[in-house]
Amino acid sequence: MMTTIRPRRSALYMPGSNARALEKARELAADVLILDLEDAVAPDAKAVARDQVCTAVKAGGYGKRELVIRVNGLATPWFSDDLAAAAAAAPAAILLPKVDSPETLREVGRRLDVLQAAPEIAVWAMIETPLAILDVERIARAARDPATRLSCFVMGTNDLAKETRARFVPGRAPMLPWLTSALLAARAHGIDILDGVYNEIRDEAGFRAECEQGRDLGFDGKTLIHPSQLSPANAIFAPDEAELARARAIIAAFDQPENAGKGAIQLDGRMVELLHAEMARRTVALAEAIAA
Repeated sequence: MMTTIRPRRSALYMPGSNARALEKARELAADVLILDLEDAVAPDAKAVARDQVCTAVKAGGYGKRELVIRVNGLATPWFSDDLAAAAAAAPAAILLPKVDSPETLREVGRRLDVLQAAPEIAVWAMIETPLAILDVERIARAARDPATRLSCFVMGTNDLAKETRARFVPGRAPMLPWLTSALLAARAHGIDILDGVYNEIRDEAGFRAECEQGRDLGFDGKTLIHPSQLSPANAIFAPDEAELARARAIIAAFDQPENAGKGAIQLDGRMVELLHAEMARRTVALAEAIAA
């Protein structure tokens, strides 16, 4: 039986210190809103941002958008207050920056239990340091321990570039090994994974190309820095009409009585296996989840 699919085509970072942006976010066509207390907020605005974000999450009014609070890192002076406030606000997930090891996830899981955080609050992990990439399989494996609450990776490509001195180039050749390593680890342990941000807001062609690359690599969606990026990301990370029609044809073929029990069949001159039927069912389920 297929688990429920949650579309995460677009995950828009919103600065927690900007009250107007938090209000506007209620009307944006984002699958996920990442309400940020970390990078987007200056040190002297951290407390205000925390209060505004948690008040907004408690107030609701965001419809079916998935609300995620990105807290400051475990080693910062703001972390404990951020985690307590986020746990009380009860977003869909809490996003942890700079997760370098599974021990970080276990420590945060313990703290959430002490805070009596609602069990449905998930933990997402930023993969954005060389240490995280080097240990990414063990970090993903922590998802098998329910106490960690880990359900999603978010690639932090800007931080990775800073730490490694890799350059941003079309096609992202320097980063492809890191992106694919994180993606393999996520899939091996059954969690979702979101691609990093694209910094050039006015370069729509470049943004589209990177979305298509991320989709083709297998990412569930892309993190975004501007509302203008929502529409392309939503379109590119959704099945198109041709893909959907093909998926439905594969499902229908395997549902024919004469194909019952077969592991492989011919369809329109192509060999199609049961694994293709499973992929097709996921494609249709994703399209239905988006439509809903």
